[in-house]
Amino acid sequence: MYDLCISNGQVYQNNQFQQTNVYIKDGVIRLFSEEIFDALEVYDAKSHLVLPGLIDPHVHFDLDLGFIRSRDDFYSGSKIAALGGVTTIIDFLSPINQASDLVHALQSRLHDAKDCQIDYKFHATVKNPKNQVTKIIKTMKELKIGSVKLFTTYSNSLRRTYDEEIKELLQQTKKEDILVLAHIEKDELIHIDKDMTYHDLLKSRPTNSETLEALKLAKMVKETSSQLYMVHLSSGETLKALKEQYPTILNKQFIVESCPHYFSFNKDVWSQDDGYLYTMAPPLRTKEEQVLLKEMIDDVHTIGTDHCSFNQEDKQNKRLNQIPLGVGGIEHSFDIMYALFGETIIPKMTENVAKVHHLYPKKGVLQVGSDADIMIYKLGNGQIENHHGASDYSIYLGKQTKGHVLSTISRGKFVVKDRKFLGHVGQYVGGLS
Repeated sequence: MYDLCISNGQVYQNNQFQQTNVYIKDGVIRLFSEEIFDALEVYDAKSHLVLPGLIDPHVHFDLDLGFIRSRDDFYSGSKIAALGGVTTIIDFLSPINQASDLVHALQSRLHDAKDCQIDYKFHATVKNPKNQVTKIIKTMKELKIGSVKLFTTYSNSLRRTYDEEIKELLQQTKKEDILVLAHIEKDELIHIDKDMTYHDLLKSRPTNSETLEALKLAKMVKETSSQLYMVHLSSGETLKALKEQYPTILNKQFIVESCPHYFSFNKDVWSQDDGYLYTMAPPLRTKEEQVLLKEMIDDVHTIGTDHCSFNQEDKQNKRLNQIPLGVGGIEHSFDIMYALFGETIIPKMTENVAKVHHLYPKKGVLQVGSDADIMIYKLGNGQIENHHGASDYSIYLGKQTKGHVLSTISRGKFVVKDRKFLGHVGQYVGGLS
């Protein structure tokens, strides 16, 4: 007897839908069949979409910025993730510059995540790891951490990693099958004067700071025959330049992630009375760049939210150097992207993410032997009317949708059932595949 049968759903497999039943036992998908078999519970999906649970590869829960913490911790953040159909998140360890600090960074973050309601893992993070790259990679292998993030900017807070170490990271991770992630902006082109406001974000962090640095790193990746994952690409101009100059490695060796907010908004929102709420790094770009990014969606490999939520008062009436840069979005990410791009967005939020981040085939796909991580999505035009996070606002309220998440299942257990949050016990799924 099976534990759960999801019946009568339009099940997504191999980039297409087929009406069938999904049978689950011990948290794993065991069978797809149109036949009826005994199960302890039968959930009628009523011809709604049955999709792999989403994987968000880029979140910042309970992030300490020194002067403020992000508002969503692992409980509230994972709750709204589940309400949005997300069954696995990947957060970040605190930045380290020597290998001896990595164990503590992992233990500390595991403690932070003890109340996470869905499955989770972590990227290691480095800050100027001079003379420590080899030791850090060795320790990552011992701890089974499969990815490491670096920053090409933030020299003012000593987080920047310089070219020599970036090249060494690429060379070392190639040998060990570890993925390098990069926050890509050219440090020398970023300026934050004390009198700047959020209206000056494009002056402070111009598009060419992203484009030039991305092209430099793409060249480095090609020369070293390595692999790099660019987080939160913000501009269609950057993507266009990468495609024109490095077509043979784009999304093979040089992988591009972008975020829902760059497809949904442009700098024009800063003229609104609440424009200060639409602040993140890299910033929103011009309408032309936004349109180009939408047109090039096929060249974006994965979608991550960069979820980092704050309250309105955290951002209001502050100079740029005092504003915490980040927005929430994990609860509504699929609603937003599905409304814009339809079925083509599904693999960019499931299978592609799983394959890149050492989670496939346990996650990111509906097939026999995979974890029973499932989202049930009900189609129908509507709009985003509320949000449930710890932050007191969402930039997505009022946005049009083409459906909503009905239920979310993690390892065979309902976390959300018919839009009601039930809760769950998330598991750490760190490690290399």
